[in-house]
Amino acid sequence: MQDQLPLADLAHLRELAARSAAVSQDCNCRASDSSGWISLPLSLPETQLDDIATLIVDPYDEPTFTEYHPDGTRYASPEAPIAPRWYPYNRCNIARCTRCGRHYLRYMEAGGYFVDRRIRALDAPQRIIDAQ
Repeated sequence: MQDQLPLADLAHLRELAARSAAVSQDCNCRASDSSGWISLPLSLPETQLDDIATLIVDPYDEPTFTEYHPDGTRYASPEAPIAPRWYPYNRCNIARCTRCGRHYLRYMEAGGYFVDRRIRALDAPQRIIDAQ
């Protein structure tokens, strides 16, 4: 449960991204390009991801659905900033691959008739920004 996970601040988030970027071993968690948001690929079993921290400040609060794209990026763009106070990051947990140690942001997208688990690689510390 996310309310039992530690809240990651920007420094911790950048540290995890840097660690993840330094992993060089091959792993099935990289079979799909997750540099931008994607649905959890079939090549990556959910049981291979271990939640280690969260970006959810208050699990009982309804955070914004507004995205942050000051340079015209889009939701699934690999160049999109990682802005923890903005959607979808404000609904994310941080997971670690149990095989290789890479880190991922993940959340559950829910619509009227579907649930979609989404992930984005956390391996670009330069994309993490403190946007108010």
